[in-house]
Amino acid sequence: MREIKNHVDELFKKIPDSEQKELIKQEILENLEEKVADLMAQGKKEEDAINRTIVEFGDIEEIEKELGVSQPTKKNMTKFDLGFSILGSALIISLFVFINFYYTPKTIWFVYPTFAVLWWPLSMYYRWLRQ
Repeated sequence: MREIKNHVDELFKKIPDSEQKELIKQEILENLEEKVADLMAQGKKEEDAINRTIVEFGDIEEIEKELGVSQPTKKNMTKFDLGFSILGSALIISLFVFINFYYTPKTIWFVYPTFAVLWWPLSMYYRWLRQ
């Protein structure tokens, strides 16, 4: 049942060491081994019983909360994304203006791709508002 012990160790590796962690880890390990033994008594092969036990156990999010492990918070990057899209759009539009007036000064066509490029900061603006 080395697979079960390795799986439990892997689940608990990001939780800081403490006596409470070891007690919970040992209890979970015993319960999983009992589950494997029950499944084997029902006629399952050892490998199938171990795999089914691991899948049915799932993850340990509730235990992490109980032990005080904080989940990483996602930083709100929408304002940065909006600024980046405005700057990027300005550079792209400037490139179109330059190409337009340098190669074909008699025909003004840079307005058409400008409308397409402006969708980027507009979408970022609405994403920022939604946050």
